[in-house]
Amino acid sequence: MIIIGCVMKISFASEDGKGLDSMLAHHFGRCPYYIFVEVDGKKTGKVENMKNPFFDGHEPGIVPSFIAEQKADVIVAGGMGPQAIKWFEQLGVKAITTEPKKIGAILSDYLEGKLSEAEPCDEHG
Repeated sequence: MIIIGCVMKISFASEDGKGLDSMLAHHFGRCPYYIFVEVDGKKTGKVENMKNPFFDGHEPGIVPSFIAEQKADVIVAGGMGPQAIKWFEQLGVKAITTEPKKIGAILSDYLEGKLSEAEPCDEHG
């Protein structure tokens, strides 16, 4: 449910730093960029591109903590493992997985309620 007048921040694992024109990355932890989008109801606000500081490697839980520290309410990626999904749940960040396409299109899908909770990707069991 989307509440108008309530600003939320949605993070996207991204293949590039082109904002809403970026392509969603398949894996949330190994993506080169994160795109953070503030939304108020169905209105898009600030869009921020950020290089993934853990692109070259990370310990379990570091990336979910980083996303939570950015005050993200939601993380969207092409895939993530079951442990990452649990980390996000513990940190109060809703994890969503979906087929990679442009982030602007995925944002529209999210705002229209077309996306569901994350499911572990095949490579992580």
